[in-house]
Amino acid sequence: MENVRHFPHQQADHDGLNMRAPHDAEAEAMVLCAVMHDAEAYRLAAELLDREDFYRPAHLLIWDTVAGLVAAGTPPHPALVRAEIERAGLLHVVDGGNLIYRLGAEILPPASTPHFAQQVADKARERRFDEHANELKTAIGRGATGDELEALVAEFQQAEQLRAATGHGPAHLVSTLLDWGTFFATDFGSIQLLPGRLMAPGQQITIVGDGKAGKSLFTQDWMWRMATGQSFLGDKPQPPVRILYLDAENGQEQVQERFLSFGAGPRNMGELRYASFPPVRPLDTPGGGADLIALVKATAAELVVIDTVSRFISGPENDADTWLSLYRHTLLPLKRDRISSVRLDHRGKDSERGARGSSAKTQDVDHVWELSAHGGGALTLKRTHTRTGIGPDVFNLVRQARRDGDNWAHGGTRHIVMEWDTPEAVLVPGSDEEIIARLDRAGVPLDAGNRVVKAALADLQIKAGSDKVSRIVKARQKRAADVPPRRSPEPLQETFPGNVPRNGSRDGKATGQTFPGNTEGTPGTPPVPPSPPSREGDGEGTPGTDTPETPHCTVCHEPLHGYRLDRGYTTCLQHDTDAA
Repeated sequence: MENVRHFPHQQADHDGLNMRAPHDAEAEAMVLCAVMHDAEAYRLAAELLDREDFYRPAHLLIWDTVAGLVAAGTPPHPALVRAEIERAGLLHVVDGGNLIYRLGAEILPPASTPHFAQQVADKARERRFDEHANELKTAIGRGATGDELEALVAEFQQAEQLRAATGHGPAHLVSTLLDWGTFFATDFGSIQLLPGRLMAPGQQITIVGDGKAGKSLFTQDWMWRMATGQSFLGDKPQPPVRILYLDAENGQEQVQERFLSFGAGPRNMGELRYASFPPVRPLDTPGGGADLIALVKATAAELVVIDTVSRFISGPENDADTWLSLYRHTLLPLKRDRISSVRLDHRGKDSERGARGSSAKTQDVDHVWELSAHGGGALTLKRTHTRTGIGPDVFNLVRQARRDGDNWAHGGTRHIVMEWDTPEAVLVPGSDEEIIARLDRAGVPLDAGNRVVKAALADLQIKAGSDKVSRIVKARQKRAADVPPRRSPEPLQETFPGNVPRNGSRDGKATGQTFPGNTEGTPGTPPVPPSPPSREGDGEGTPGTDTPETPHCTVCHEPLHGYRLDRGYTTCLQHDTDAA
């Protein structure tokens, strides 16, 4: 119809986004044309751009992928970019890979990159002002006061000033260079361990265990108490720690039940931020690492928990490249910013080999803790790998819990260090823990078998079935095996700086070693009894005579007296052969 005036339709870009928001799609495309072919082009663009400056999600994904390749020292190429995105399962974002082919078909000289990068940065700045204006209009519409509007303006201006002051490119690289004066003036040995004494600030640890050990339950209890400034495992209370917990393992109803059993509630969660099944991209990809860092910045987290790590990766667990990529894209940025991390992992089929999957898992962490359950609430937390050796190596724990009808009692669940001199009244009568404590007090050796333990229980008038006895014996023997040798107060063999000194004497024997594998003074290991006084007898079962304090006749063993005692005779008169 030629005589009808058509209203202009609002255009949308290929990603379905409103074209009225300031951006330059062509300039973004030209930057990507260059950086997909040349690492130097990426570095030139990074001096002018932040990743948030890209408007189209597809363009941002390509930029993040190139950043990951450059960080790994791999020369970028469109085919490699497509392969990385396909591996992450995100090809649909880039039109099945066709967008990469279209952009990669043209090669832009690296020297031209800054021109287009500046155009992208300028449009991004306009877009931020546009978003700020919309925020003010929305606030006015809901009746915001003048003070509230001034606060919004001040917050925006502060963010823009910080962006300008931070700079791009070499600035963030040069900031990693050590200031030697400050570095050597820092006493790293005096740094306070985090509550529970399992790690120091900025460290990364793994907690490994099978599905029955309750890794999540233990970690949730630990994190809640740390975030609320409470003590944990007998450690003294410290200021609350800001924690970000990523959970792709436990349902929300289960999480609620657990926190209520700890004593938590909506008003006393402290500094804990909990992301339930967060839609982050795999953490072994550039996009996933960027998602997590964005969450960390949004929550100002000082510690991140990943539960369970296998739920947050895209590569195979047995492939070392998967864990190297996880470190490069996610854990390295956290460690660089002194942000602690705790990742939970499943134990493999062979419990002696620790976590399942590639051995590369343990290469980047500061400590590996293995959690084992022995029944009846008895747990062992044992450190199997460490970079520093600071802090305890083994915790013998009790998981206490009380029922309130069909539910767990509010505030009735906690993890405590097992104290062998704790009165039995603190423990539940008849429980495995209470019986173990009574056996310890009775002096029954930790390595005692079922027969000895049954006999001891009979003497103590404690009733226990065969299954319970077996559990108790296994728990006590496990405890004996898990107790580490006592460390020497002085290193006996020099090692490299930063490594843990080797313990033991110069002749290869443990200090105070009595039985093979035992060390004198080891907590939980019974002391070796002194040798009894020698006895004399004429055969098995014949009672010997105690060594007398007063001289006795060597024949009849009657005490000597009178002149025979005074003159040093060894026999009485009637057995003196010379007198006869």
